Order: sequence, then C-alpha cells, then structure tokens
Amino acid sequence: MGFVARRNSRTGGVVKMADKDDLALCLRMLEHQGIIDYNGHASIRCEAGMLINVGSSQRSRLTADHICTIDLDGNLIEGKGKPPLEFHLHAGIYKSRPEVKAIIHAHPQWSTYLTMTGHDYLPVFAQGTLVHPVPVLDTPDSINSPEMSARLGGVMGDRPAALMKSHGAVTVGAHIKEAFVLINYLEENARRQYMALQIGSPYAFNAAESEAAHKKLWNQGLFQRTWDHFAAKLEDA
Repeated sequence: MGFVARRNSRTGGVVKMADKDDLALCLRMLEHQGIIDYNGHASIRCEAGMLINVGSSQRSRLTADHICTIDLDGNLIEGKGKPPLEFHLHAGIYKSRPEVKAIIHAHPQWSTYLTMTGHDYLPVFAQGTLVHPVPVLDTPDSINSPEMSARLGGVMGDRPAALMKSHGAVTVGAHIKEAFVLINYLEENARRQYMALQIGSPYAFNAAESEAAHKKLWNQGLFQRTWDHFAAKLEDA
C-alpha cells in the first residue's frame, strides 16, 4: 500500500494512514498468535499524541477504521470509538521516554506464568537476550491511571520490555515492528523456559553469550523478516 497522509483539522498534524494499517496488522497478528485476545492494545506516537486501537474493537478483525487518535491525556481527537482504559500505560511512557515511538501491551500466556510463580525471566534462547533483563511490576493491577503508569515507568526504566505480575507484558520500540518483534521474542523465550522447567533447570545464556547474541540479532533487517514471517502466516490462515 502506498503512503497516504491526511491532515487532522483539529491539530494541524499529519496522520499517516500507513501507520494505521501497520498498527491494525500488528494487532491482528498478535491475536492470531495468541499473544492478545479480546483485550490488549498497541499504539504509535504521532504529532497529536498517539494512534491506538479502539477499546471495544475485535482484535482479530481490526482495520485502520478501528484506530483512533488521542492526545496524551486521553482526549479523543479522531476516531469512531474510545481508547482502551489502559491508555495511561502508553501516555506515561511517551511522556517520560521521547525515544519510544511505539508500544504494545498484551496478556501473553507463557511469560505471565513466570510472574505467577516467581520465576525470573532467563535468556534461554538467542532472541530472548534482546529484552533481558526484564523488570517485573509487583502488582496485577491494571495500568488505568497516571499513578499506575508512573509506577510501571519507575520499574521499567529505560528497558525495552517489562512484565506485570499475574497480568501481562509491555514492549516498546523505535517503531511498531520493533515492539512487535520484541514481544514475540519475549513470549517465545518464556515458552521455552517454561517447557525446560518441566524436565530440569534450563540453561541461561551467560553475559558474554548474551552480548554476542544481542549484537548480532538487534538488526532492523531481521526485525522486518520476523514481521513478514508472521504477516505471511496470518495471510495463509
């Protein structure tokens, strides 16, 4: 799809339609993979604040029409529905971390199991090193207020990912594809760690191995390949 831009009359900002399409595709892929279900949300920073999926939308059928534009205080600027109640999670990160351009919050199965049982996230395969260490917010509460968002931000710091005890996960990126890839790596690493725990103590990459893997795998070309892989799987479904 070619680039299309539309100027928002209320803000004077340019809304990139390609961003809306990418955001909708991201959420459909995450639903197809079981990383999100009827909940979960993703956003892209824009001039007015952020693009984010409408809270009531069906994640498996999301299109650009289900993406709304809000400011960082949650005021609706454009769209056909209200944002998720946890928009505060996104707003707080965008306010405190100017380098972040995209955010995903989901309730993935395997990584949440680790937080339920008090197991630390260990880098047990190469891609899993990209988000390690992963801090954990020690509460299952929703991030539905500025106070809770600040609490998450304090735990997350400048990390690309964080977990919330018995709740879910968040990843951030320089663009939506990066945040998408990181939450996939986080969840696949957690799945492998969980499975290995059933038969013994999983091997964790040491510092030198983690550094080498990170250097090789933090690569925009590989991020694009991962995105394309899951997009093709969704298309073939």
